[in-house]
Amino acid sequence: MLDIQLLRNDLAGVAARLVTRGFVLDEARFQELEAQRKMIQTRTQELQAKRNSSSKLIGQAKAKGEDVTAIMAEVATLGDELKQAEVQLGEVQSALQQLLEVIPNTPHSSVPVGKSETDNLEVRKVGNIPQFDFAVKDHVDLGEKLGLDFDTATKISGARFSLLKGGLARLHRALAQFMLDTHTDQHGYTETYVPYLVNADSMRGTGQLPKFEADLFSVNAGGILTNDEKAQLEKMKQADEKHFKETGENIVSGAIGIGNKKFYLIPTAEVPVTNMVRDEIVPLEKLPMKFVAHTPCFRSEAGSYGRDTRGMIRQHQFDKVELVQMAHPDESYAALEQLLGHAETILQKLGLPYRVVKLCTGDMGFSAALTYDIEVWLPAQNTYREISSCSNFEAFQARRMQARFRNAQGKPELLHTLNGSGLAVGRTLVAVLENYQQADGSVVIPEVLRPYMGNKEKLSP
Repeated sequence: MLDIQLLRNDLAGVAARLVTRGFVLDEARFQELEAQRKMIQTRTQELQAKRNSSSKLIGQAKAKGEDVTAIMAEVATLGDELKQAEVQLGEVQSALQQLLEVIPNTPHSSVPVGKSETDNLEVRKVGNIPQFDFAVKDHVDLGEKLGLDFDTATKISGARFSLLKGGLARLHRALAQFMLDTHTDQHGYTETYVPYLVNADSMRGTGQLPKFEADLFSVNAGGILTNDEKAQLEKMKQADEKHFKETGENIVSGAIGIGNKKFYLIPTAEVPVTNMVRDEIVPLEKLPMKFVAHTPCFRSEAGSYGRDTRGMIRQHQFDKVELVQMAHPDESYAALEQLLGHAETILQKLGLPYRVVKLCTGDMGFSAALTYDIEVWLPAQNTYREISSCSNFEAFQARRMQARFRNAQGKPELLHTLNGSGLAVGRTLVAVLENYQQADGSVVIPEVLRPYMGNKEKLSP
């Protein structure tokens, strides 16, 4: 979430930067809400001052033995007005919050301006593209004889799921273990095991809610109500009944969600890992904090139908090893370069050719200030495909989560958060199959993975 002071101090400037992301800021709505907020706050201050003055008069009048009935009646009226002003202020602040929650992050000054992935900037290419003296197969045709089964997965679940068996399933596991071992043993990350179901606050904290709810899978889970939830439920029901009596309109309030709690399947381990510091103040000496997690990821892929329907490139469920860092604001861009290098190391050790691109303003994710994509070479597609995104979110997520550290002066200050895939396991498996394929349909196992594969050198049909 953006700092509201940025909007108050330079609304036109922020709006212009957001236009490069394809986002049109509703400046008129923000100005309208700000005007209301200022008016109500001014009126509140006037009422408070008047009430304080009247309270002093009551004391003085009582000391003189004078009748204070009229003054006390005025104070009571002021109290009612103050309560009404507080309600109005709460409503305006809530509207401002809702407006802020759907505004994307402003891009870093170094981000190239553009509209789509065609405007991204190539930073470097690494590795040699393999040459084959036989007809190249894609991972679907290769995997069919190695243990990749889409038909059974479709029977069990539906489209965009996969099932792995035998050596291929072991290779998938080996990749994840190799990534985890590399990041923990060589790169200094702390391994974490995190929940795969999270609450709405966690999704809101990292920016998935409210804007991207359509991209998420969610489940409702009944539970025993706490006393606070019972009181909240009763209050909502009464408000609904009152509204119906006054207007004749039936409305559905948030009451239905209480006691039938909503959880979200994580789209990435970024969500639970980053939320570890939600509502926390981290000691300065603990920065940077570096975590890695291997989890399944669940995405509805809303709006992507017709794209990558063949194979494992775009699935509803896939595994990913995620890198997350919480850094000092002065050091976050150095941390981003470091994190990017950690993700690249995996591809280098696997001997897979890849390139790094800096995303343009129109292709960046909602919460990011700067993003690098790593794209691995896929011979069957004769192109590079994304296998990792590494981003610095600056204080955008931390502001939503109130994730802070205590600076050198001992004052709480917002952290900078970063993350990146290190790597997407399924796509890495695809890249290994296609780049290491042999004419007979077998696949050579990269040397670094062989200790995880019982020292096997090859997967054969």
